[in-house]
Amino acid sequence: MSATRNHTTCRIGVAGLGTVGSGLLAFLAERPDYAPAGGRVVVTAVSARSRSRARPVDISHLAWFDDPVALAQSPDIDVFVELVGGSDGPAKAAVEAALQAGKAVVTANKALIAEHGAELAALAEARGVPLLFEAAVMGGVPAVKTVREALVGEDIQSLSGILNGTCNYILTEMEASGSAFADVLAEAQRLGYAEADPTMDVGGFDAAHKITILAALAFGGSPNFAAAEIQGIANVDLLDIRLAGDLGYRIKLIASAERAGEGARVRVRPFLIRKSHPIAQADGALNALYVEGRRIGRIFLQGPGAGAGPTAAAVAADIADVMVGGCRPVFLSPALELRPCAPPEGVVAEGRGYIRVMVRDEPGVLASVSEGLAEAGVSIESFLQKPPGDTPGVPIVMTTHAVAETVLEAAVSRIGRLPAVLEPPRLLYIAGI
Repeated sequence: MSATRNHTTCRIGVAGLGTVGSGLLAFLAERPDYAPAGGRVVVTAVSARSRSRARPVDISHLAWFDDPVALAQSPDIDVFVELVGGSDGPAKAAVEAALQAGKAVVTANKALIAEHGAELAALAEARGVPLLFEAAVMGGVPAVKTVREALVGEDIQSLSGILNGTCNYILTEMEASGSAFADVLAEAQRLGYAEADPTMDVGGFDAAHKITILAALAFGGSPNFAAAEIQGIANVDLLDIRLAGDLGYRIKLIASAERAGEGARVRVRPFLIRKSHPIAQADGALNALYVEGRRIGRIFLQGPGAGAGPTAAAVAADIADVMVGGCRPVFLSPALELRPCAPPEGVVAEGRGYIRVMVRDEPGVLASVSEGLAEAGVSIESFLQKPPGDTPGVPIVMTTHAVAETVLEAAVSRIGRLPAVLEPPRLLYIAGI
């Protein structure tokens, strides 16, 4: 169905005039007739926290709403664009109000969709209006459209990727500059690449919101953020980046989703990934996504995952879809028929491990570490020992064959209690892609 007032003009209300909102207004002012079939997009009203704040676009001619909920309910708009952010509060209330009023909604809010997507989808479908969120994942890269539309007939087995540019920038800079995590994070904050409170990014939560959405689209469920396993990059040590490089790997924060029986396992964690893999070669603030399907094999998407231009372009693409009147479920099936994406009970996760142990430089240490792993049921695949340096201990690094993660973690805990081990061993997983 079309949410436009007539066949030629679509009236837009935009809530949130930060980087993306201002970018969208600039785009639409420059190209109001970009939409297909001769449609014209006109921004008629806006809402933000501050009316007087200096902005790169002129909003003096637009109707102003202090309350985004009032904007969402306005009879003078056809499409409500939510760029406020946050999983609850004004953003959720305004989107609900717009859907209740029978208005199409376009949002870039990954937290909102990941945490409340099922209930919002049910509301949108009950009112017969679109709820679109291309810009919520990978900015200007059409990840949502690729998974939901281009691959709708595919049997997707897994998705893996770099979905947070801030973390990718930090890990890239640590490797290139030899600086510690805290120093690179401080510089990223100074340059504006990281927020003053970076928890959502470096804690892995932003990437988890995004992979939760993609998993729901890929596996025919509803978003289930609560089931995601999340680990950030704050504990990634510069020494491990160097040693992983010596073994032919790079460390990246990988968001992944894979089929597990009738469910799906969704994870975000730092992984070692072969330097030759396309994902390993995505540096700086780039995002990347690797999709594996039963029929198509493997496809790869890469591009800017944030920023005014790319994200505004994704929002504009969703507005164009509203205008041409496409109607489909918000996810792959009607919301009321969906089950949350979650790993089935009893499925044991397996993985290959990278283990780094700091030990005293004394005879017999390597043998005791190897014996401890073997007795716990872990088989060593490769081994690296660095000569003594300026630090009190000597790093021993091992990679393992695939084993149940619970077994591997118990083994690492066990060798951490050996007398010659100076600090808790570091365990990272090796990506299986």
